[in-house]
Amino acid sequence: MFDWNTIDTVLLDMDGTLLDLHFDNHFWLTLVPQQLSDQRQISLDAAKELVEAAYHDVVGTLDWYCLDYWQQQLDLDILTLHYSMVARIQMRQDSMPFLKALGVMKKQRILFTNAHPKSLALKLEHTELANGLDAMLSSHETGYPKEHPQFWLTAIEKYQLNPARCLFIDDSEAILAASKQAGIGFQLGIKNPDSQKQHNQFNDFPAIDDYHYLLEELLTSKCL
Repeated sequence: MFDWNTIDTVLLDMDGTLLDLHFDNHFWLTLVPQQLSDQRQISLDAAKELVEAAYHDVVGTLDWYCLDYWQQQLDLDILTLHYSMVARIQMRQDSMPFLKALGVMKKQRILFTNAHPKSLALKLEHTELANGLDAMLSSHETGYPKEHPQFWLTAIEKYQLNPARCLFIDDSEAILAASKQAGIGFQLGIKNPDSQKQHNQFNDFPAIDDYHYLLEELLTSKCL
């Protein structure tokens, strides 16, 4: 799939790419509407409609990913609710073997996530993810989501990257497209971000459902 000798740095999304997206999907699509239904004494269907409309208003912006924004917008203790679900935070089973192989191959591994820093800290606390990374950046530190060109300009400068020699992996085709527009040389999609849902289809980028497909390529590149 890739000539690994042309790749120095692998940029990785977190939720749905290294971690199972089931935690976030359950939280935002099930738990939050349930809590809102209970708090406001409205039907669950009405609560779902309310939160879906609120989500739609800010999709693709930094507010979409901001825990503080949603705490204020919905008048719910979003962070405490996150902590109530920590048992659902799980890494993909194929993530660490891939990250460790990248480390053996001396590839720089940088996390680029839209997750709020508080959410990132919680997930680092309850997984071994940090052990497989060399650096990490929340888009909230840049002031722009990964969908925005300025995120990429800031991130490339911050880490002094040669974008043409970077591979970016994400479960969002729109964000993959943004990285390509910014000059990132290689893109890879993840078809199965949520272990409890059907695979997604990618139209414009190669995509996989298991990192083990890449391990043989990495091993081969080591021999070249």
